[in-house]
Amino acid sequence: MNCLWKHAPQTITKLVSALREETGWNKHTVITYLSRLETKGAVQYDRGERAKLYYPAVDRSDVAIAETRSFLSKVHGGRIGLMLSAMIDQDEITKEDIDELNMILSKAENKMQNTNGN
Repeated sequence: MNCLWKHAPQTITKLVSALREETGWNKHTVITYLSRLETKGAVQYDRGERAKLYYPAVDRSDVAIAETRSFLSKVHGGRIGLMLSAMIDQDEITKEDIDELNMILSKAENKMQNTNGN
């Protein structure tokens, strides 16, 4: 999906070339993955002059949100606070992470205030 999000549309030949070095996948593996992604509605294609032109059918940010929600629900019952607490207890949070979280929380607070008319 990252290849398609970066440079769409792509032919199978171009995708194989782009993925071979990184993953070692051959043409048949790429075709199998594209078929599965197409079945899931994540990828679509148009018929080009000589080959199918594949492109993403889902937005990268929508997928990231869905994956994050899925991860949180599996690992910490959907509670971000529990995940952060566990990471802090294990010294997995850096100063940069804290600064980024503060910025995100401030943005969320402003958004909530604007939504509630405050």
